[in-house]
Amino acid sequence: MITVSNLGMQFGGQWLFQHVDLQFLPGNCYGIIGANGAGKSTFLRILTGELDSTNGSVTIDPTKRVSVLKQNQNAYDDYTVMDTVIMGNQRLYDIMKEKDALYAKEDFTDADGVKASELEAEFADMDGWEAESDVSRLIQGLGLSEDILYSEMASLTAKEKVKVLLAQALFGKPDIILLDEPTNHLDIESIQWLEDYLRNYNGAVLLISHDRAFLDNVTTRTVEISLGRIYDYKVPYSKYTVLRAERRAQQLAAYENQQRMIEKTEEFIEKFRYKPTKSNQVQSRIKQLDRLERIEVEEEDLATLNIKFPPAPRSGQIVAEIKEAGMSFGSKHVFSGANFTIERGDKIALVGRNGEGKTTLARMIVGQLTPTEGSIRVGANVNIGYYAQNQEDLMNGDFTVYDTLDRVAVGDVRTRLRDILGAFLFRGEDIDKKVKVLSGGERARLAMARLMLEPYNLLILDEPTNHMDMRSKDILKNAIMKYDGTVIVVSHDREFLDGMVSKVYEFRNGGVREYLGGIYYFLEKRKLESLQEVERKDAPAKEAAPKASSSGKLTYEQKKEQEKLLRKLRKAVETIEASLADLEKKIADYDRKFAEATQYNEADYKAYNELKAEYDHQMHEWEKASYELEITEGE
Repeated sequence: MITVSNLGMQFGGQWLFQHVDLQFLPGNCYGIIGANGAGKSTFLRILTGELDSTNGSVTIDPTKRVSVLKQNQNAYDDYTVMDTVIMGNQRLYDIMKEKDALYAKEDFTDADGVKASELEAEFADMDGWEAESDVSRLIQGLGLSEDILYSEMASLTAKEKVKVLLAQALFGKPDIILLDEPTNHLDIESIQWLEDYLRNYNGAVLLISHDRAFLDNVTTRTVEISLGRIYDYKVPYSKYTVLRAERRAQQLAAYENQQRMIEKTEEFIEKFRYKPTKSNQVQSRIKQLDRLERIEVEEEDLATLNIKFPPAPRSGQIVAEIKEAGMSFGSKHVFSGANFTIERGDKIALVGRNGEGKTTLARMIVGQLTPTEGSIRVGANVNIGYYAQNQEDLMNGDFTVYDTLDRVAVGDVRTRLRDILGAFLFRGEDIDKKVKVLSGGERARLAMARLMLEPYNLLILDEPTNHMDMRSKDILKNAIMKYDGTVIVVSHDREFLDGMVSKVYEFRNGGVREYLGGIYYFLEKRKLESLQEVERKDAPAKEAAPKASSSGKLTYEQKKEQEKLLRKLRKAVETIEASLADLEKKIADYDRKFAEATQYNEADYKAYNELKAEYDHQMHEWEKASYELEITEGE
């Protein structure tokens, strides 16, 4: 289906990868693996034709339809959800619009009738009559309500847009699907649905993901990008990890042998350099070293680093009491009836669909939000460390990465700051970067590293593994498991939560339920309960209906004020989105320029980094504005 021949990509004089020869065949799901910055997304963009490679070629069977998960969430704001998803099969969408235009003509001619007949035949061959029901199934499978099908994309939240674009990539039975981080912003149930979908898919799937459990469940082959090379392992991800360890051991042995040979050769050259009788042999060995292809060794697995949180100051036995707590934003009811106690040393997970209240409860415990029902009381001597995705306000943009940690570190840990930064992907010159030029992902990782240095006894972590590769996740997980304080984690990453938490609180249908067990115990119980719900023919949903109507109606004045606030919030979001679109265009222009460049231009890279920093700042502002809009109008 896809043939890659002698492919190479160079940036700024450095090869990202080269000499790549691969085939991607139907019936396989390929997991594309590599550290951050290895070139995974670049490789996918070359396959789609979005980027031109430096050399080599990509050949795709012209009879096959390729579908790509789009990354620009705002590209379809002028379209309905239905139209956006159907655009996943562009030809089908074009036929639908052409048919509509023909039938709308007042002077419908015989020629128009012939053309309409041809279009109808092609439309039927493409299962066009099933398109709307297929869209509905995809949307509901990804955890969205079918009520949004004819809503404008512009009215959706960021997380909803991500799901719609994923539905677009899956729509219409494409022959090849390319997915870059498809589980981002998906809740556990949606991820499980996607796994089932991909396991039953007969075409070729190429996906990038840092979700180890997801890769384990869907991949049949693993493509690794490492040290400028691309390796195709003809095994699923879990078996790949075993083979990779074996390859690294062989690689290390070969490296050590080569180093011994180089050392002996250099000794010979140095010893006999000035002896005329040995000049030919010396020159021969010099040429031998010049021609030698030096073996590189892959980076050591950072999961072995013994990085840990500082000892937690002792708190009271009761860390937090949540009594019949609930939250509403105006007429938007988020959840109610949260009733549980968090004790010292507990490690718990908050899970559930997006918008059900996980982050809201976390912010209530921190004190950023006040419950509208019940109460939340934090215990004695509790010192909270809170990690969310909007961390930039906590860090001075004029400090370097290293200084940001150095200013909070105390004791022996100060001697290990470079190890800690390396664990969170800050290496070499990265540690001297100013915080203000870091990307959003880099700032998030730096904030997590900073959190590990301060003496908290309650950690509240909201999606801490976003922007982390697998090694960094392992380091963080190991550190949390060794931590002697209390931990609350909001996450959809099952592998990260596995073995770390002993209680799970599920936010669902406006309530909170406790599961006394780990994440896979919870998933097993939920599966059983879901089957029971099906057998009861949706009885729970019928019972819940009166509750939805009991929230009460807004008065005229309240409704007027709410509409005024909504207009203001939507305007703020639109303004930021326009700025982001402009910045995206400028960044893309630089990306193209760098791809074609033959030499390094410092001024261009400085301007490029400034644009990225501004983009990330605007994205942060957009996230804050979108969240406020989200909780005001409801998801």
